[in-house]
Amino acid sequence: MRIAGLVGLFKGPAQDAVGPDGRMALADHFREFRARLLRSLVVFVVVLVVALVFRHALLDLVVGPYEDAQAQLPEGTTNATTRGAGGGLLLWLTLCGFAAAIVTAPYWLYQIWAFVLPGLYAQERKMTRIFVGVAGPLFIGGVVLGYLTLTVALEVLIGFNPDGVTNLIDFNDYLQFFTRTLFVFGLAFNIPVFVVLLNFAGVVKGAALKAYRPWIIIGTFIFAAVATPSADPFTMTLMAVPMVLLFFISEAIARVNDRRRARNTPNAGLSPDELSSI
Repeated sequence: MRIAGLVGLFKGPAQDAVGPDGRMALADHFREFRARLLRSLVVFVVVLVVALVFRHALLDLVVGPYEDAQAQLPEGTTNATTRGAGGGLLLWLTLCGFAAAIVTAPYWLYQIWAFVLPGLYAQERKMTRIFVGVAGPLFIGGVVLGYLTLTVALEVLIGFNPDGVTNLIDFNDYLQFFTRTLFVFGLAFNIPVFVVLLNFAGVVKGAALKAYRPWIIIGTFIFAAVATPSADPFTMTLMAVPMVLLFFISEAIARVNDRRRARNTPNAGLSPDELSSI
């Protein structure tokens, strides 16, 4: 019975829960939410166990940028440390938990999308599939770029230590720094996707993006300067330039969509006092 219940957990919602008008009762919504949450937790725990098995390889991947930076700045640096008797256990759980969250991200993001999907129209479902397919690779691309620039950022930050001062790195703090950097880079690469979503929702117009383009570019560089962990212009530029290029692409998509919408609905955007062509 327990095995059958676990297998049933990974099946879709019951078809009889959806009425003939496409609606579900509130209790059925809660049951579906609970089922999708439990599915995500089960997959997360399984991947977490696998990550614990390969924890040493994950540790080498995370510590790699710090060791590269340490090789460039041999004076005033030391090996990473942990605090307290349970510091080592907390280190492994945090490291493997972060890895499991990244690996299972496509699955739990799909569960969120599948929960929201029944409330969308057919055209909205089509567009969300496209955006989900684009947002994932962009996030991964941002994470990879953040990882590649992490060594430079660490060199700059550790290099601020005065001569004769030893820099002690608490590994748990370093891991938070590591995950925050990768997350910021991944999120930054998805900002243009949200701009396009707002355009398709009718909130932002392509003409408005063109009008405010210089300010958006300046704001992008300011965001990159604040979001990047180091103060060097190299890391800031590596984040800002791809974001600006992605913004140009999102602006072009928004303007094309506005022209398509104007052709299909010529009276869209008229104020209540304007005459319709009909």
